Amino acid sequence: MSREEMDALAKERLVGIARTWYDQMRDGIVPFIRLPTRTKRNIAYDDASEVWKYGERESTRAASTEKGAVHLLKMAYLIGFLKQQLVENRSSTLRELYYISEGWKKAKFGAQDESNHLIEDLEIITEVQREAFHLRPEEDGASVFGPLRIRETTRRGVKEMHCQEDVGEAGYPIPNNVDNLEFVDHDAKFVIAIETGGMYARLMENGFDEEYGAVLVHLKGQPARSTRRVLRKLNDSLNLPIVVFTDGDPWSYRIYASVAYGSIKSAHMSELLATPQAQFIGVQPSDISDYNLPADHLTEQDVSALKAELTDPRFATDYWRSQINLQLEMKLKSEQQAFASRGLDFVTKEYLPTRLSEMGII
Repeated sequence: MSREEMDALAKERLVGIARTWYDQMRDGIVPFIRLPTRTKRNIAYDDASEVWKYGERESTRAASTEKGAVHLLKMAYLIGFLKQQLVENRSSTLRELYYISEGWKKAKFGAQDESNHLIEDLEIITEVQREAFHLRPEEDGASVFGPLRIRETTRRGVKEMHCQEDVGEAGYPIPNNVDNLEFVDHDAKFVIAIETGGMYARLMENGFDEEYGAVLVHLKGQPARSTRRVLRKLNDSLNLPIVVFTDGDPWSYRIYASVAYGSIKSAHMSELLATPQAQFIGVQPSDISDYNLPADHLTEQDVSALKAELTDPRFATDYWRSQINLQLEMKLKSEQQAFASRGLDFVTKEYLPTRLSEMGII
């Protein structure tokens, strides 16, 4: 779909919401919208797409109460702003949107979380992603380094580059809208998505990408949506295996979950964002004892997070239950860079090759 066609679709879907409200009022019905309940209790595995999606539980927001009326008022102002942005071919960041609402009187957002949440509501209702509304996050996407040639369509024309030969040490920065990206050719065997910048730099410095034909993707912590879309695209378009290398703590397991299973708050876009075939290669609780890694004691927050993951349907596998229970028993966590205690080359010469070989990737 061309940019013009996507703009027209996004505009029509947005106006369609206002048209529905008009029809409801014309028929004597108090305006309302229905949305899926966004909790881990309302996500279900979809066999066809192999991702986690929202289930059948819904909540209704209607103008029959003051709170509901204000919610719909804010959505109406937001629809008007986004429609005008599309007409003028302008764009804005999520943070700018929050400040723009300062002039909306009673429709003003109380916090950016509120405006972000409302954008997600519009994505669900319209079945159009926020990039089609010309909205982008404040932060940049992650970066890619490896044997991959890409072509990107920008406002200044088409650019083609190789993600080893034509980029600096930071790699190729992933753009906000990955629909403008095309993978031209590659010599890669797999993709390794890495949580921390330090480990991304270690693999690059040690030549891991060249030795094993690996595309390195720096996640920058919890990955942005554009990063997750690139991983899905690399898996779908090039049939490259995806492995996710993180720290060994509950928060890092959730990073992996957002890549492989989809996140709870964006379950409406799991088919675009999640890569069900992605495998976990991060620091396992068993690695702490197997490799005698330096470790820290779990905090109360860590313990609570691990226990919550035991009730999260995305972690309802024998592997995750055994590893999480082991970690609760050990009361320890460890970082990727703890492997440096065994030498700067240990992670690329010993640990990763062993794990990748066990997975059948190399």
